[in-house]
Amino acid sequence: MPPIDLGLGLGTSGLDDPAECTESVVTALEAGYRHVDTAQMYDNEAAVGEGIAAADVDREEVVVATKVHPTNLAPEDARETAYESLDRLGLDRVDLLYVHWPTKAYDPETTLPVFDELREEGVTDHVAVSNFTPDLLREAREILESPIAAHQVECHPRFQQPELRKLAAEFDHHLVGYSPLARGDLLDDPTLAAIAERRGTSTAVVALAWALARDVVPIPKSTGDHVTENLAALEVDLSADDLAEIDGLTGGERRIDPDDAAWNRA
Repeated sequence: MPPIDLGLGLGTSGLDDPAECTESVVTALEAGYRHVDTAQMYDNEAAVGEGIAAADVDREEVVVATKVHPTNLAPEDARETAYESLDRLGLDRVDLLYVHWPTKAYDPETTLPVFDELREEGVTDHVAVSNFTPDLLREAREILESPIAAHQVECHPRFQQPELRKLAAEFDHHLVGYSPLARGDLLDDPTLAAIAERRGTSTAVVALAWALARDVVPIPKSTGDHVTENLAALEVDLSADDLAEIDGLTGGERRIDPDDAAWNRA
């Protein structure tokens, strides 16, 4: 089993309004979420931390993840900003600390040992990576002393990441799927809508239930009523036919595709 238990999480990318972000975290935790994901890049760690502190949930029950900004991945910057993240979050440790993108200041031979050191120092319980290609993932495994606990990438029914899902199973880490609703594009997907109608639920819930059934940990960003509505994915039992229909979807593409992403480099 992977070294940490992860369930359906709350993604906070794009939750730029501090009050709304804090409210979403409180709502999510008190509704039953136990996994909250943020990042230095999102500029909302303080608001996320306020939500964790305000929620009527024991901190020890919550998996808190943050990510080091790609411009902060030089060794001393990674170390300094990881501690700054703890200060903003108001925590003495995080459960998962990610390399956010293997770009900008990322150098595997010098960056990754710092993440091992931060784990040894108790800044994080587990080391994780995000937006790695299969080759970069294999390289990181060779360099790190810590096991990779999670690999976070875009993953949804129209962009299913079969190779990285296979590697997650082989290497025994979680594949965490961001943009699990393809930034809202899946909400009108006719295939998902037909399944949702049969199941008496929403297209969003079907997309999240597919991820869970395929051993992907989805982290949808949500606010208001959608925070609690998404939890219904934990109760939806998609049939083998439903899953096969979704597995057969074609024509999808990335929604998050920066020019300097590892997969765009020759």
